[in-house]
Amino acid sequence: MVRLNMILLLIVVACALGVVTSQHRARKLFQALEAEQERVRQLDIEYGQLQLEMSTWATHPRIEKIARDRLHMVTPDAAGRVVTPKPASAAKPAASPANAGQGGR
Repeated sequence: MVRLNMILLLIVVACALGVVTSQHRARKLFQALEAEQERVRQLDIEYGQLQLEMSTWATHPRIEKIARDRLHMVTPDAAGRVVTPKPASAAKPAASPANAGQGGR
């Protein structure tokens, strides 16, 4: 009987150690999860800041200033501009019922 009690005691001690070990591991994993969730929150904040910065860097006045200052670009004068009119066939809608009988004249 003493031998059976000793075996049962060893089994109970082993189970208790297993419970303590698994609880410790679960707490460590929970701490790691919390740390990663905090990292996700920080990265979301940084992403928002980068989006704002990117939209600021891409504004039209800033790009125009860089084009003028760094690239020495200028707006062409009216004499230097060439404007070509659209072809007459592109101006007419193709699926218009009024133009359907004309055959593309």
